[in-house]
Amino acid sequence: MSFTHNVYNVVAKIKEGEVLTYKEVAIRAGSPRAYRAVGNILNKNYNSEIPCHRVIRSNGTIGGYNRGQDTKIAILRKENAII
Repeated sequence: MSFTHNVYNVVAKIKEGEVLTYKEVAIRAGSPRAYRAVGNILNKNYNSEIPCHRVIRSNGTIGGYNRGQDTKIAILRKENAII
């Protein structure tokens, strides 16, 4: 499987109300140092079955989102993943 496919598989398994960091996704996808690549892959995702809004930065900040950071924050609040 490709790294992209592995990233999508990892992110698809993040449950509502939970988050992972880009680094955690990279580790689980098999390439611990490829956290920037994870961000680039998820930036191109428009499949609603891949909840890329549940991936945040290691420092606890929200990070980017291809539908806008405000939308990401609103979704995560609705899911009770952030306050």
